[in-house]
Amino acid sequence: MAAEELKVPDELAQYIGKIDPPHVREVEKGSIRRYADALGNPNPLYYNEEYAADSPYGCIIAPPGFFGWSKQSIPQSEGIIGLMGAMINAGYAGILDGGMAYEFFLPVRADDTLIAYTKVKDIQAKAGKKDMMITQFETTYLNQNGDTVAKASQTLIGRKL
Repeated sequence: MAAEELKVPDELAQYIGKIDPPHVREVEKGSIRRYADALGNPNPLYYNEEYAADSPYGCIIAPPGFFGWSKQSIPQSEGIIGLMGAMINAGYAGILDGGMAYEFFLPVRADDTLIAYTKVKDIQAKAGKKDMMITQFETTYLNQNGDTVAKASQTLIGRKL
């Protein structure tokens, strides 16, 4: 099948634009330290309260990519979870991670409460030896003041088996 002939099936296209329910994430100093330890990152902004207090941030901040821990179970939704089931039902059961990219706007500080929500940005069909559906998700992280601290863009690839 030629690339221009493969279209996103309606049962998948209906998910484009859907937003999962938001979930709350808490950022605490101990978690920041453990995450930085796991990364092997000795930056004193992640560990040392006195050093961080004298920095432009005024307190311990999180390494890029750390958005705390979910305060509750992440809600089941029609968005990502529903789309994954629909992809499997449509025959695109070989799901691969296509990567993630971050855009940072503000530092995540110790004691922040973040609200995260994920949107299905786009789905594109790609014909080939194994037909694929390329899905794009965007997760937005807002702090307790309603400011966007970061956005994460993720690609998942559903491959025909």
